[in-house]
Amino acid sequence: MRELEDGLAELRQTFKSGRTRNAAWRKNQLRALIQLIHDKEDKIFEALLQDLGKHPVESYRDEIGIIEKSAVNALNCLEKWMAPKKSRLPLLFFPAKGEVMSEPLGVVLIFASWNFPISLALDPVIGAIAAGNTVVLKPSELAPECALFLAEFVPLYLDCKAIKVIGGGADVGEQLLQQKWDKIFFTGSPRVGRVVMSAAAKHLTPVTLELGGKCPVIVDTLSSPSDIKVTVKRVIGGKWGPCSGQACIGVDYVLVEEKFAPTVIDLLKKTIKKFYGDNPKDSKNICRIVNKHHFGRLHKLLKDPLVAASIIHGGSLDEEKLIIEPTILLNPPLDAEIMTEEIFGPLLPIITLNNIQESIEFINSRPKPLTIYAFTKDETFQRQIVSETSSGSVTFNDTMVQFACDELPFGGVGQSGFGRYHGKYSFDTFSHEKAILQRSFFPELEPRYPPWNDFKLKFIRFGYKYDYFNLLLLLMGLKK
Repeated sequence: MRELEDGLAELRQTFKSGRTRNAAWRKNQLRALIQLIHDKEDKIFEALLQDLGKHPVESYRDEIGIIEKSAVNALNCLEKWMAPKKSRLPLLFFPAKGEVMSEPLGVVLIFASWNFPISLALDPVIGAIAAGNTVVLKPSELAPECALFLAEFVPLYLDCKAIKVIGGGADVGEQLLQQKWDKIFFTGSPRVGRVVMSAAAKHLTPVTLELGGKCPVIVDTLSSPSDIKVTVKRVIGGKWGPCSGQACIGVDYVLVEEKFAPTVIDLLKKTIKKFYGDNPKDSKNICRIVNKHHFGRLHKLLKDPLVAASIIHGGSLDEEKLIIEPTILLNPPLDAEIMTEEIFGPLLPIITLNNIQESIEFINSRPKPLTIYAFTKDETFQRQIVSETSSGSVTFNDTMVQFACDELPFGGVGQSGFGRYHGKYSFDTFSHEKAILQRSFFPELEPRYPPWNDFKLKFIRFGYKYDYFNLLLLLMGLKK
């Protein structure tokens, strides 16, 4: 505890010195982070393989590539983001000028998740550095090799008096939450998110929560065989591609019309076999479950007799290797745990509807998801999905790609979290937008219309009823 407090004192002193406010310091840290990723790419591949069994292609796509892209983007845009934004003021305030300046919040705490233990750790750090903060990064203990990598190499490349990595389990996390922070950024489960919120409330600390939820895929009836094939490939990519379904933005379940379901299911089975072979449990292209606890949780979902009866593909498990093959379920009970809790694994329920329009009511009857995916060419239906549902984001005719787009904000709503980041939105998340209004001592205009109370009444009336020009005339005593 003493060591932790000493480390925080050093971070506060570094921030107080003003060193991190300098654009040159921020750029140097971003360059160093890019260099770290380049120099230690093989070690990152190995750590991800040890922790989660990730294939190098998946590791580069979802981890290394994400960080490199984000850091390069922040480096290129930093001066633009830092520049004060001039505000156009109403004539009422003449002569005056106003601007909004982004300033760093101070000492920030970032909790990373285990499913993307490199990208979900360093991506928020990029935003915090770009905004000029000092940082404590707490990696997940459930990805121990990646946590060790970050603890060993981040201090060697980045300013160790401004950016610290603190490893450990839940007890360390609790100790960190007892401290006063200027911002807490958390990625993880809603259960732990509530603990973070409760701790932050004691110090009125602002919080960003990146949680998750049950992200649905709406599959409209498509007439083109090529469109159907693309849809199925992208659904598979969004379900089993990211960490074997252990992803907050991964596909959770599919909604499809009953008459179109057989076509989708048949193609899903064929494409899964094409992607992962006859024995997916032996495939090197699919991640393993992170640990025995989560393996047992997923196994329990399948033990429900009515859920087990709904399995139409897959379902085999290897507890020793922590592998569950891609599994499809058709119409499991809607009150079963697999349909009420986020699955976070390689199990895909398919729910059939009489009409695809019913998907909107289905989604609205459940907590707001982090994202909604919809495959449809019907523009009217697209507008209906956007206007009649609430979610962190909506992606049409693809899955997962919104996460990699720095020009769009990423974040949840309601139970799926709040706050946003990526690109400029990360910079804003770790900044305070300070309003600056500068007026002149001249001219000083006094009202000529007595008494003062009558003047105040006219001031208010004109201010609401007429434009600012008339209000200025009143101030100058030229209008009664």
